[in-house]
Amino acid sequence: VQLLESGGGLVQPGESLRLSCAASGFTFSVYHMSWYRQAPGKEREWVARVTSVGGITSYADSVKGRFTISRDNAKNTVYLQMNSLKPEDTAVYYCYAVKAVWPANDYWGQGTQVTVAS
Repeated sequence: VQLLESGGGLVQPGESLRLSCAASGFTFSVYHMSWYRQAPGKEREWVARVTSVGGITSYADSVKGRFTISRDNAKNTVYLQMNSLKPEDTAVYYCYAVKAVWPANDYWGQGTQVTVAS
């Protein structure tokens, strides 16, 4: 099982990034997919989620209107489009998968660093 994030980097405030998370080793389509992030000295926090069926999305208030989560089941990949980035978005971003049916197996990626600074 592997969740491999990519797309992180250093950008200036107001710019955009798109994160990708490529999944392998499990049946991607039956897993809800989420993005979490963890800033230095802070707890990991939930950012966005897309369901396994129907692709229903939800977002933390701090990113609503700026970030968009999507999934491509044919490519076993989930994305996070991040627009209008702010310095407070600086964090390590993690991909998380949880099975939609019992047993609710779950998996984490290794994370990708996003730094927003001028």
